[in-house]
Amino acid sequence: MFHKFKVSEVIILVLVVILIFVSEYEFVFLKDPTRAIFIGLWPPTILAMLIYVNTKLKN
Repeated sequence: MFHKFKVSEVIILVLVVILIFVSEYEFVFLKDPTRAIFIGLWPPTILAMLIYVNTKLKN
């Protein structure tokens, strides 16, 4: 299944998952909702940049 992904894409996807868990940790255990929201906004931004770069490379 992962043979279609580049190594860099897999690393970015793992980073996104880690950031989601860090955001949840900040919110639930450290009780810092502002920082959790700030960190929680990174994954969609990173994924959007990944999609943008992939579409530009295909054209």
